[in-house]
Amino acid sequence: MKIKNYAGIPDQFAKLENSKIVLIPVPYDGTSTWQKGADKGPEAFLEASANMELYDIETDTEVYKQGVYLEEAVTVNESPEALVDAVHKLTKKHITRNKFVTVFGGEHSVSIGTIRAFNECFNNLTVLHIDAHADLRPEYEGSSCNHACAVYEASQQTNLIQVGIRSMDRIEKTIMNTEKTYFAHDMVTDEYWMDSAIDQMTDNVFITFDLDAFDPSILPSTGTPEPGGLFWYETMEFMKSVFKEKNVVGFDIVELCPNEHDKSSDFLAAKLYYKLLSYKFMEENADQEYVGAQQEINSSKTKKTNIYDE
Repeated sequence: MKIKNYAGIPDQFAKLENSKIVLIPVPYDGTSTWQKGADKGPEAFLEASANMELYDIETDTEVYKQGVYLEEAVTVNESPEALVDAVHKLTKKHITRNKFVTVFGGEHSVSIGTIRAFNECFNNLTVLHIDAHADLRPEYEGSSCNHACAVYEASQQTNLIQVGIRSMDRIEKTIMNTEKTYFAHDMVTDEYWMDSAIDQMTDNVFITFDLDAFDPSILPSTGTPEPGGLFWYETMEFMKSVFKEKNVVGFDIVELCPNEHDKSSDFLAAKLYYKLLSYKFMEENADQEYVGAQQEINSSKTKKTNIYDE
């Protein structure tokens, strides 16, 4: 990719040694079965990010100052299994460096490797799966590393909670835990679904966010758009609550399928990524600002004391 730093941030905030956050692009689209183009998603996301304001009004923060290191893109494409393995290894490498690791796909199969790495590094992990599709097939088209199998492994090894689901195969219902699945048609009339979902989470939460969870009226550029999806403010309300009440250990965002004639979806993806970071580090930013304010107050007091001493 041509882009040097995430969102065009200054070099001092983009070096690995100075960054709390790592962003791994995975431009892969090897198993999708309808609209192709998710492999172009990471580049479109990065281009949109470079044209985004870096001050977040809601949280009153500039989260990029926590440091965001843009890793080299994972370009393995010999097989779905090889891609998953490469994502798993690189993700785990940065987790063990105590970085807040984020991944931007690519199709949803990349999340198999991401989730595997987080599950190996964090005890009692909840995977919060936000998606239009259940993605619970054990195997599809001869591979368990298919986009239709994105969270099957998570369903067997983690506390899986699924939100926004509105498309699935009948066989997936035999695997799904319906007590921890929030179907889009039920969410419309259930004012307590957010509280219920959060109550079912363990302390450590990894978020895998398929952009087709959003209604296509606000995000049409995805490989398999489904009507009846989530909207921006309800989603941000949920995300903010999850980050506030749980220890979100990382996240990935997948399935942006850019349209060269309409950049709005690219920009929504860029804002979503930045919002999630802003929610994650909101309290740290507040603490830093408090310390800075206290230093200014103390400095001011010292100056006044010196004046009276004279």
